Amino acid sequence: MLIDTHAHLQLSQFDNDRDDVIQRASAAGVEKIIVVSTDVVSSRQSLQLAEKFPGIYAAVGIHPCDCAAATDDDFARLAELAQHPKVVAIGEIGMDFYWKPFSAELQQRAFVRQLHLANELRRPVIIHNREAGAAILQTLQDAGIINLFGVFHCFSENTEYAQRVLALGGHISFTGNLTYKKSPLPAVAAQVPLERMLLETDAPFMAPAPQRGKRNEPALMVHLAEKLAEIKNIPLAEVARQTTANALALFGLAERI
Repeated sequence: MLIDTHAHLQLSQFDNDRDDVIQRASAAGVEKIIVVSTDVVSSRQSLQLAEKFPGIYAAVGIHPCDCAAATDDDFARLAELAQHPKVVAIGEIGMDFYWKPFSAELQQRAFVRQLHLANELRRPVIIHNREAGAAILQTLQDAGIINLFGVFHCFSENTEYAQRVLALGGHISFTGNLTYKKSPLPAVAAQVPLERMLLETDAPFMAPAPQRGKRNEPALMVHLAEKLAEIKNIPLAEVARQTTANALALFGLAERI
């Protein structure tokens, strides 16, 4: 069994075949999927999918690129949604200095606000980091986070940064970019203990090498797991077993409906 810990199945790219996508995932051995959100609307949509399909769970949150439009009422609605039994994380949250213009101060404020919400509700966080690595670590430090209950998703930093995340207690998640021909990430993944790794598709984005440039979907996770098995020089079954165990533990999936 594999668990896709980060997909955006609520997006319009799946409107024509969403049920088929979920069925193909199950047929490929991806039995659980966490549908991750970027604002209040997508959080509601994620939760609707989680209520409809037994193997789907939701993460609710406000993405750094959406935080400028977020109101106090949005954060209140988010806190309400987060208490649903099929909400397993707060995310994706964090900081993004790639898309411009951006306000680092505004992003930081929204990030910290949701870190506190996650702590209050005892939910792990799913952290988005794009060209904001130093700012995120500083924000976590300033917020008093010394034991990170969460994961850096779609990891794209170097080995030194990975070690800092691990030292905080966080998990590291790789997606399709691990499989790209010129990617530096295999060298990073080789240094990350399998016990602290998660796998994700970030669907519909970041399709793995055999399908690069096409729409990604959870059924394609096997290519990512195969690449990790190659990097670690271990059987595919061991990758599936350990990353599944990691996801079950971090997100409390074994305890939820």
